[in-house]
Amino acid sequence: MARHGGGRGWYGKVVGAALGVTVLAVGASVWTAQASVEGGGTPQASASATPGGDVQPVAKTIVHASDAGARGVNITIDDGPDPAWTPQVLEVLREYGVKATFCMTGIQAQTHPDLVKDVVAAGHRLCDHSVSHDTGMDKKPEAYQKKEILDAERMITKASGGVRPMYYRAPGGAFTPYSRELAASRGMRPLGWNVDTKDFERPGTDAIVATVERELPNGPTLLFHDAGGDRSQTVEALRRVLPSLKAEGYAFGFPVR
Repeated sequence: MARHGGGRGWYGKVVGAALGVTVLAVGASVWTAQASVEGGGTPQASASATPGGDVQPVAKTIVHASDAGARGVNITIDDGPDPAWTPQVLEVLREYGVKATFCMTGIQAQTHPDLVKDVVAAGHRLCDHSVSHDTGMDKKPEAYQKKEILDAERMITKASGGVRPMYYRAPGGAFTPYSRELAASRGMRPLGWNVDTKDFERPGTDAIVATVERELPNGPTLLFHDAGGDRSQTVEALRRVLPSLKAEGYAFGFPVR
């Protein structure tokens, strides 16, 4: 998977402030392909993210396939929620009757809990995208990876009012065997992507739409963003892509678990 590095300087500024608050407050045939994971025993989480909730482990392989079948497409939205863009993305999804998976950072979820609740209320699914979106976390110690994943799980669950994330997407695709197994042990299926729209680079709406059309044969999971800067191009691209895919006979689903 491509490692996203550009256009993410905003996280450094947000993370510095928000973490301080946290510390103080405490081809179609390849669509079903999955990356295998090697590793040892299942890492143990320190506590359940949902008080009294049962956590059912899931497969630790990275999922790409859609539960909507061979003509299924998964819309995934990363890095939010954001007060300027998440509501607009939600409105476009509502307009076309599409459900998506929102991969949220712990910091953004903690900062905007009402938006997390809006996402859940609209029938979309949640995904743990780490606390601070550190694209180099695969080079960090396991203790650091554990804190990023489990703290984000807790923060998202609290912000949602008790709804746990069902997936874990490593920032920039920075998965490790340890992080995959840890997430899976917490009931969060590791989630990849097949079509990187590069919308975070703001290449223009036409370019984003063209990328989807060109790369969709690579697989069903599409990557968009609702935070990290001006996402007007993303909103407009979704407004064009969603009805176009429907007209072509695609169905929208969620990544399999």
